[in-house]
Amino acid sequence: MSQVPGATNVVLVGKKPVMNYVLAVLTLLNQGVNEIVIKARGRAISKAVDTVEIVRNRFLPGKVEVKDIKIGSQTITSQDGRQSRVSTIEITIEKKE
Repeated sequence: MSQVPGATNVVLVGKKPVMNYVLAVLTLLNQGVNEIVIKARGRAISKAVDTVEIVRNRFLPGKVEVKDIKIGSQTITSQDGRQSRVSTIEITIEKKE
């Protein structure tokens, strides 16, 4: 489970299989966290969307909803000095009461 230090409700999506992130989200929900932010950038954006959809439709249908989606981009400087832009996404999901 990838988390930002100090933030207990953030899951960072990267290169691992999608089910690892689904398990991380379900674990946080079972620990009592009502709002979770799933963050990804670049190629991992599709995994973040898949993670949310699997949690919403397969594991907790009707119990979790998407609260907010933020998209943006970051400028990354490579080791050889070139700059490139990378797309980012933050999906906030919330547990229904």
